[in-house]
Amino acid sequence: MASRTPSFLKPTLLVCALQAVLPLLAQAQETEPTTTTQLEAITVTSSADASAEGLTKPYAGGQIARGGRVGILGNQDMMDTPFSSTAYTNELIQNQQAKSVADVLQNDPTVRLARGFGNFQELYMIRGFNVYSDDMSYNGLYGLLPRQYVAAELLERVEVFRGASAFLNGAAPGSSAIGGTVNVLPKRAGNDPLTQLNVGVESDGQYQLGLDFSRRFGADNASGIRVNAVRRDGETAVNNEKRELNLLAVGWDWRSRDIRISADIGYQEHNLKGPRPNVTPNGVIPAAPDASKNFGQSWTRSDSEDTFGTLRAEFDLNPGTTAWIAGGFREGREDNILAGPTVNNLNGDSTYNRADNVREDSVRTLETGARGKFDIGSVKHSWVLSASTLSSQERNAYAWSPSGAPYPNLYNPETIPAPAAVGGFAGGQLNDPHVIGKTNLTSFALADTMSFMDDRMLLTLGARHQEIHSRGYDYNDGSESSNYKKSKVTPMAGLVFKASKELSFYGNYSEGMQKGDIAPLRTGSPARPVSNGGQVTAPYIAKQKELGIKYDAGRFGGSLNLFEIKRPSGYVNASDTFVTDGEQRNRGIELSMFGEVQRGLRLLGGLTLIDAEQVRSNVPANNGNDVIGVPRTMVNLGADWDIPGITGLSLNGRVVYTSSQNANAADTLKIPSWTRVDLGARYLTTIGNRLVTWRARVDNVTDRNYWASVGGYPGSNYLVLGAPRTFVVSASIEF
Repeated sequence: MASRTPSFLKPTLLVCALQAVLPLLAQAQETEPTTTTQLEAITVTSSADASAEGLTKPYAGGQIARGGRVGILGNQDMMDTPFSSTAYTNELIQNQQAKSVADVLQNDPTVRLARGFGNFQELYMIRGFNVYSDDMSYNGLYGLLPRQYVAAELLERVEVFRGASAFLNGAAPGSSAIGGTVNVLPKRAGNDPLTQLNVGVESDGQYQLGLDFSRRFGADNASGIRVNAVRRDGETAVNNEKRELNLLAVGWDWRSRDIRISADIGYQEHNLKGPRPNVTPNGVIPAAPDASKNFGQSWTRSDSEDTFGTLRAEFDLNPGTTAWIAGGFREGREDNILAGPTVNNLNGDSTYNRADNVREDSVRTLETGARGKFDIGSVKHSWVLSASTLSSQERNAYAWSPSGAPYPNLYNPETIPAPAAVGGFAGGQLNDPHVIGKTNLTSFALADTMSFMDDRMLLTLGARHQEIHSRGYDYNDGSESSNYKKSKVTPMAGLVFKASKELSFYGNYSEGMQKGDIAPLRTGSPARPVSNGGQVTAPYIAKQKELGIKYDAGRFGGSLNLFEIKRPSGYVNASDTFVTDGEQRNRGIELSMFGEVQRGLRLLGGLTLIDAEQVRSNVPANNGNDVIGVPRTMVNLGADWDIPGITGLSLNGRVVYTSSQNANAADTLKIPSWTRVDLGARYLTTIGNRLVTWRARVDNVTDRNYWASVGGYPGSNYLVLGAPRTFVVSASIEF
């Protein structure tokens, strides 16, 4: 079993980081001349990957970037790529006091947040399809980030890629990422020294303390180091729910004329005590309870611990050709005691069972490739060749008490004694979990972007040979229960036509093979076993078509696109067996806008309309019905305004609207639509020649009670209650 950090050491993680960097800080203060601090934000130039170009430039207003990583095609300007994506910057992350990737994605009109099945894993719905948090990529590599929660302090940028991306990135190891992917970029040392202390407090006493430190050193400042250390602890805005986070991450880079190397090592521990659980509806949708109350039990918990790292190098072989190699690892452990209620009537009467779970993950990944340019006549070619491999191993064990035991009323929560986790379903030994799954992904990809008409027309053609080998093992005796090995060549084609400097038209078609879904362990209410629970189904193929327009006026821009994505879908049939004989078809329209409409006024938002339809259901009467958990309409509108006449003061606000969502396949249960309003302010000033940024924020200003999402796992319809009104105040101090 993986070792855990002793409790008496947890508060010292930040202290250790401070001890490591204070000598460097003292030396820097001795050698750097005293200067007068200017009343403006410090800009740090970062290079999160090992490319010569570095990060794409921020767009006007600084909230998003002009482009981002497009898989194996590398970083591209938004007007040059035949896909839809948005890269959110560290400036936005800090100004909104985001705590996790989910907080950043609250800004995106194509994304809605949900949870994993029965646990507290962050899950993102992009174009109406699940993206599990463990299917995010870290600087372009899958499987390396903490599986359930990723702290925002790790991040330089959060890049949202919309649409099927298996060609560009390879298959996601967790079988999601059909409607899009999320790539996060680690922080790097900028050209200017940085020592920033962050302190803050949240509703009901959740405190945070963080350090962000970077320096460049050596000849020509060729080497750089960036250290981030964070501790959060205390009660959240939900009564009696406690959250603890310990994070330490170090990023290093080195560059010469022809070679660039970067590396990261990170440790994150995330613990929840008495967390408010998901709610499963049994034939009814109850009214949303008071968002500040906690119907969870004090004896429940969710603990996770991850250690992860990456190494990336890029070599210029000649002026037109560059090769790269990148690899990474993750060792993760989760230990949970869960108790999610099933609500049986509109009065809130509920039943439940206790579910204990232990999981251990071991992931290794490697990618290599080369890209270059050449001309044939008037046609310019940009080519890329890539190969990748990923191997993962999962150990798991569970033990559940019988379903149907009385649970406190949803509207009148109280504490009940913890039952023993025996007498229901069980698999494996919690103190020594067996290997229950192994996955090996290998792929080779080739693409060529051809430029015509003086770079006004760009045609990208590519193909990826993907092989997925997935094996499942019995929880108890370790015998092999499933073994799938499938390979396929999937194509991609994309076209961009630049009608003018401000206007681009684009289109794409792509196919991707993904790992099959994992059959749930139980179904129904009261719960009963699924005959093939825990087994991995065969890989499947998803297909996407997309057309769009992009507009860039220099300081303000936007895009409009139409898409269609088809993929097989899974369900538990009448024999209580999980199968993937269904099909889901999502069609939609996306409108986005961003930038600085006038000096000091920044806008960010958009509109998404989705028709997510069950095309081939196990129940013929359900064909044509909406898919569980996919809203037809999503609207985001955010504004950030520098107040005229008051130097350093800015106000910001955000409105998020989500239409009703189906809560069963028969289209007879729905959760209501909801609207959330968030407000914030920040003030830049100097104290003792130190730049200080004060930030204050109120999320869910009206303290609305609402069901935020439905489901997130194939065929499931559990409900997640939205967060209550939450106050956050923080200060960032530059040394």
